[in-house]
Amino acid sequence: MICIVGPTAIGKTSISIRLAKAFNTEIISCDSRQFYREMKIGTAVPSDDELAQVKHHFIQHLSIFENYSVGNYEKEALNKINEIFETKNTLCLTGGSGLYQKAVLEGLDDFPVVDKSIREKLKTTYKNEGIKPLQDQLEQLDPEYFKTVDIQNPHRLIRALEICIGTSKPFSLFINTKKTSNRNFTPIKIGLTADRAIVYERIEQRVDKMFDSGLLKEAQSLYEYRNLNALQTVGYKELFDHFDGKLSLEEAKSEIKKNTRRYAKRQLTWYRKQNDIKWFEYDANIDKIIDYIKTILPVK
Repeated sequence: MICIVGPTAIGKTSISIRLAKAFNTEIISCDSRQFYREMKIGTAVPSDDELAQVKHHFIQHLSIFENYSVGNYEKEALNKINEIFETKNTLCLTGGSGLYQKAVLEGLDDFPVVDKSIREKLKTTYKNEGIKPLQDQLEQLDPEYFKTVDIQNPHRLIRALEICIGTSKPFSLFINTKKTSNRNFTPIKIGLTADRAIVYERIEQRVDKMFDSGLLKEAQSLYEYRNLNALQTVGYKELFDHFDGKLSLEEAKSEIKKNTRRYAKRQLTWYRKQNDIKWFEYDANIDKIIDYIKTILPVK
């Protein structure tokens, strides 16, 4: 399982397509933002040309109106992976959602059951007071997890806080506590990296391209559904605030860039803790990556 990781806008899609072609295989996406067909522009879904070059799975296969969890994804992804491995020796896994990648490679952690009323209270807080109180509370109760979680995602914040409150222990204490049985494939993790200035420049360019491609119109079409979990993500929430009169268009665009930079930083924090990633510069010669993969898992 060739796993392509790295911060948003680093070029994972392009590299994964080139590797999939080189190894004559297919791509499993673990980018949870790209699951939803209504969110094409704001999630930087691969272009039609890119999708046509290699067979992709778990790209725009859901509607924002469907309830879908990382547990659902784990089961469906493993079924598809096992199916593909019946005829292929290698497979590519790519995307920026670290939790979803972890679900495929290792299985989900085992968390205690807590009183459901805690979640309802947290949801009420978010509805009445916004996301800031949730961020502040998580930073206080679990500063370690706060460093890696997407703090703009209320669903993730509420999930962590309900465990913190319900157990009186940090959410991070329960991470890596239980894994499923060993997977029947060998992961090869390839990380793409660049100087921070380059990452930030690529983010700026991507956001500008999104607006040129019609992000504003896409967000307008989704505005009435803004409370759905799928839409609690960077690129849409800021524009919803613009539609509510809280931000000018330029301020919303600036916030999208700022929050995307923060997201990239958190992604890197997550990946840097993994010692089994082989890092390459984002513009490295593809042959170097291919040669490295062949030394780990020779392919005829």
